[in-house]
Amino acid sequence: MQVLAHQLRYADGVFRGTPGVIATAVLEGPSGIALIDPGPSSDLAALEADLASGGLSLDDVKAVLLTHIHLDHAGATGTIVRRRPDCRVFVHERGARHMVAPEKLIASATQIYGDQMGPLWGEFAAVPQANLQVLHGEERLTVAGHDLEVAYTPGHAQHHVSYFHRASRIAFVGDTGGCRTPAMATVMPPTPPPDIDVVLWQASVARILAWQPEALFLTHFGPVTPVAAHLGALLDRLEVMQQIARGLLGEASLTEADREARFVEELRRMFRQQLTDVELRRLELGVPFGMCWGGLARALRK
Repeated sequence: MQVLAHQLRYADGVFRGTPGVIATAVLEGPSGIALIDPGPSSDLAALEADLASGGLSLDDVKAVLLTHIHLDHAGATGTIVRRRPDCRVFVHERGARHMVAPEKLIASATQIYGDQMGPLWGEFAAVPQANLQVLHGEERLTVAGHDLEVAYTPGHAQHHVSYFHRASRIAFVGDTGGCRTPAMATVMPPTPPPDIDVVLWQASVARILAWQPEALFLTHFGPVTPVAAHLGALLDRLEVMQQIARGLLGEASLTEADREARFVEELRRMFRQQLTDVELRRLELGVPFGMCWGGLARALRK
């Protein structure tokens, strides 16, 4: 486990054999711990091993706080609750029903991943309604002895929230803050379907900046600073990606497969300027470039 601040640590999960792709924040308190974005259940054994290295266990989990309900962020939640039936789960109101009854979410994901659903994500177990604490945004919480503020931060997903730990001035921003490996000089906005909205994303960045955080914690690859420069680069990159997608949609002679392939190659070309092939593959595990095409193309067509 790695240290963020006093009583704040994080675990570098191992996703598809690669460490650090999914980072889970750990808030320690006198009577247990809270996890922010536990990741998929396919990564749960690695998460538990990392907790054990810090003298902790899944048996210590008193709460799970979700930034949003995508499989790579929330998938292990129901499995953790089954092990700890008193565990509270914090989730935005637009995602809550899918945590209680995940069948529609699973069916939609299966259309994309097919027979790879199990190997990629593992189990997505239901969370009992009684365990949920539904969020709307602007709440103040005390979880595992830590005071947190909540903001509704859509743009990447309509069910996305962010959490601010004022004592450390760290904002836990899920995917609204983008994805950035330690080797990257810039940031990659994850833009999967179906909820991408660039205007809402811009407003969410402004909402995060209003906290005046000193660091951001990204679920993909962990903490980053400086904050303002990072978020500025995020919005710049988002605009560039949108322009690329708009240009490809304007080429009537291209098939959809052609457009996706050209979009992916253009992103790879940009990131090859700063990443080795190994680091580029690591980034694409956290942010599949083909999915990014799908989300932006859908948003622009709307």
